[in-house]
Amino acid sequence: MGFRCGIVGLPNVGKSTIFNALTAAGIESANYPFCTIEPNVGMVAVPDERLDKLAAMAKTRNKVNAQMEFVDIAGLVSGASQGEGLGNQFLGHIRQVDAIAHVVRCFADDNIVHVSGKIDPLQDREIINTELILADLETVRRRQQKTASQAKSGDKVFKEQLAVLDAMEKHLDQGLPARTLELDDSGQTLLREMFLLSAKPVLYVANVPEEQINTGNPWVEELTRAAAAEQASVVMISGAIEEELSGLDPEERQAFLADMGLSEPGLNRLIRTGYQLLGLITYFTVGEKETRAWTIPQRTKAPQAAGVIHSDFERGFIRAEVISCADLLACGSEAKAKEKGLLRLEGKEYVVRDGDCINFRFNV
Repeated sequence: MGFRCGIVGLPNVGKSTIFNALTAAGIESANYPFCTIEPNVGMVAVPDERLDKLAAMAKTRNKVNAQMEFVDIAGLVSGASQGEGLGNQFLGHIRQVDAIAHVVRCFADDNIVHVSGKIDPLQDREIINTELILADLETVRRRQQKTASQAKSGDKVFKEQLAVLDAMEKHLDQGLPARTLELDDSGQTLLREMFLLSAKPVLYVANVPEEQINTGNPWVEELTRAAAAEQASVVMISGAIEEELSGLDPEERQAFLADMGLSEPGLNRLIRTGYQLLGLITYFTVGEKETRAWTIPQRTKAPQAAGVIHSDFERGFIRAEVISCADLLACGSEAKAKEKGLLRLEGKEYVVRDGDCINFRFNV
């Protein structure tokens, strides 16, 4: 698994169109609010040219990309937390995701209605952020009531948790997302346990017209400034372009991208930004039988990286045979890399780097 990404936004911002194009899931996308009722879930292979080259070099029989999961929920409107539109009943579907992609409409089209009657990315952003915070406020208050009752016993743990919950409630009530609240380690643990929506890292997806995919527009500039204030990234994607790309074969896709002045699809930019947002890297296992990409957090040590493959690898870890992807491809084979002394033996304290190709040695 690469990571799980929840897609949110107002109705008719192109949320489901982009989801459909990125995942080729064939879901309904229409010019009216709330055409997405049930959550749509799609798995996407994380594109990685390094994996492709390694698999070709090893003449592997099975190439396995890392996987990214997108979860698309019904469009939210102002007042969703009080039951407007479809209410916030679908927010539970994205409580387990790693990050949230907030699709914001940055295009004008008289044929596609806007629920607020005008194109205003900053207002759209504020509406969604507010609804996520209000949903979290409800969650925190429910937990407060339960913990306050438990704390009456005098239990120190519950009293400490109640203090954290009180701080969370005050913070959210000021309209501030949970991710900006400073907490100690125990507070962070409680925050993770509650799966608060506004605690999740956010990236903004500016849906632009295809003719502005390389230049952007004033709406994108406004959104970028606002996102920078909360240390969030903005990825420009044209739903129209991605939709057309999804119906082309690989050769036609490359020609189409070239005609549009693009070097890669929007999916690649979205995934790369998501990896940076979450601090994720990729390492590879390479062989004739299988070549596979594995996703791990930055600063992961070798035994824990091995554990991503199987828990036995971590428990019985002996050492890791490591070579960078660039060195292995330059040598053309592991044998030649060994001859040149480029294959290193690393122990339990080795911190895995992005692009490492690793063989793990372990006791069963």
